[in-house]
Amino acid sequence: MNGLIPILAVLVVLILGGFFAITVMGRAKGTAKAGKGTQVKSRDAILRDADKRLAQNPRDVPALTALGNLYYREEAWDNVLKTYGLLLECAPGHEEFEINLRYGIAALKADRRSESLENEAYKSLTVARSLNQTNFEVNAHLGLLEFQRKNYEKAIPLLQQARKADPENPAVLRQLGHSYFKLKRFKEAMTYIRMAIDIAPDDKESLYTLAECYFDANQTDQALKIFSHLRPDPTMGPNACLFAGAINMNHHQDNKAILDFEIGLKHQNIKGDVLLELKYRLASLLLKQQEIGKALGHLTDIQRIDGAYKDVPMLIGRYQELNANKNLQVYLMSPSADFITLCRKVVMTFFAKAKTKITNISVTRNDWADILAEVETTKWSDIVMFRFIRTSGSIGELILRDFHAQLKDAKAGKGICITVGTFSEEAKRFTEARLIDLIEKERLAVILNNVDTTPYEVSQV
Repeated sequence: MNGLIPILAVLVVLILGGFFAITVMGRAKGTAKAGKGTQVKSRDAILRDADKRLAQNPRDVPALTALGNLYYREEAWDNVLKTYGLLLECAPGHEEFEINLRYGIAALKADRRSESLENEAYKSLTVARSLNQTNFEVNAHLGLLEFQRKNYEKAIPLLQQARKADPENPAVLRQLGHSYFKLKRFKEAMTYIRMAIDIAPDDKESLYTLAECYFDANQTDQALKIFSHLRPDPTMGPNACLFAGAINMNHHQDNKAILDFEIGLKHQNIKGDVLLELKYRLASLLLKQQEIGKALGHLTDIQRIDGAYKDVPMLIGRYQELNANKNLQVYLMSPSADFITLCRKVVMTFFAKAKTKITNISVTRNDWADILAEVETTKWSDIVMFRFIRTSGSIGELILRDFHAQLKDAKAGKGICITVGTFSEEAKRFTEARLIDLIEKERLAVILNNVDTTPYEVSQV
């Protein structure tokens, strides 16, 4: 019997322990459930209590403070603005820093935006900063406001103060970088923008600004990499394409530049000035490559949008004629080899029913070509020198004097000077008493229309 007593004692202890554990767990679950219910009731209780107190006294400071805290936690900025606006009126001196800070932040973030509301935000944040100059929130938001007002010199020290409190805040680093960029202090701008991008790599606007920093600092290779990367972006893409194309143009990479501009024009909702410049630069490159038809399409689009954009009207007038006359294209735009081939054809057909033999050809800097020929007709024979001038402007007396000297050296009896432009009055007077015929654009166009082009093709520039 005595041996059973210890065993019974152990059993009693185990039974009591199990009962105690079950009881504690049940109470714990009940406490957890009660806790959840308390949190829900807490918000409802705050609202009920505040409504009750404000119904009796609309300027009840504790009730307004409780509501303000609740709305601020929930980021209900319109309600924050209204509540802390009332506190500013009815509780001067009460929690002055916090009330001004929160009212200023709410004024910046409220759904309705206006100049007067921005002024309210500036006023409250300035008051808050006079009470606490080291607070992160007040410096960050006041710095942002100064940036939005384009007061970059004022924004920088505020943002630097905010950075002391939070060195890796991406918004502060971003605004610092953009502020320095606006002041053309590209080295500092690159430093802070790179730091911001490391923390927030999806910030395409900052990435674009970093590329602009590289571009303005003449680090065009780095700039081109970023601009090329941003070309597909729906927001930054058109501008990035314009920059990338400009860089490639400067590097004489015309085909790459054409691709940049074409990608840019595929975007939707392009800003007007960017659209015009993309089309203008693309057209200029297409003209350089003698894609006159395509270029005229873009130039015509530009003229439809802005009839006085740069030299577009002049280009359209000039190249519409070239587009209709292939030989005129060759005369003005093709490489020397094709130009000389065309000039030879003009010489060989210039005198009808004549026997013409070309004896010498010389080219001067691709500006003009001199062709010497022996011409024999049924009525006369002579040595004739032709000068084909590629300039489309006005030709002066000096070129004619040089041509006359060449005629003497070659012992030519006659000279024919041809231009796609016009001759000045001085040039015409110089040739009056000399055996030099002048042929200007209109007559040249007729001559070129009668020259067969089939034996050769126009080379690309």
